[in-house]
Amino acid sequence: MWGFLIALISGALMSIQGVLNTEVTKQTGIWVSAGWVQLTAFLTCVVLWFFADKSPVTAIFQVRPWYMLAGGLIGAFITYTVIRSMDSLGPAKATLLIVITQIIVAYCIELFGLFGVEKAPFEWKKAIGALIAIAGIIVFRW
Repeated sequence: MWGFLIALISGALMSIQGVLNTEVTKQTGIWVSAGWVQLTAFLTCVVLWFFADKSPVTAIFQVRPWYMLAGGLIGAFITYTVIRSMDSLGPAKATLLIVITQIIVAYCIELFGLFGVEKAPFEWKKAIGALIAIAGIIVFRW
């Protein structure tokens, strides 16, 4: 139940963040806005680490394989692409396309067992669900 609730909150926060970041970009610039997002996220993490986590910072140097550390780099481009897509498509259409793409890519990661994820068998119901979601984009667009 908690996982479901947290996922709903995450989706809502991503949509709100995209709209806020798009407006900041209009008033500043894309990389100023993206940089601000990453900087404030970093500072938030430092504060939360100080009060809640206390795991050793040096543990980051033990992470293997090394490419697992690319999340921050990818995060900068996520911020950029969300801002650009919301600006050109609007929040609803951009979020719809983003979420559908997340579903498809996440399912492929599971199917092929990429990035250390346990490989999952192909299921027609999940493929049909993705196709229905794609059909929803088409209906939403028109």
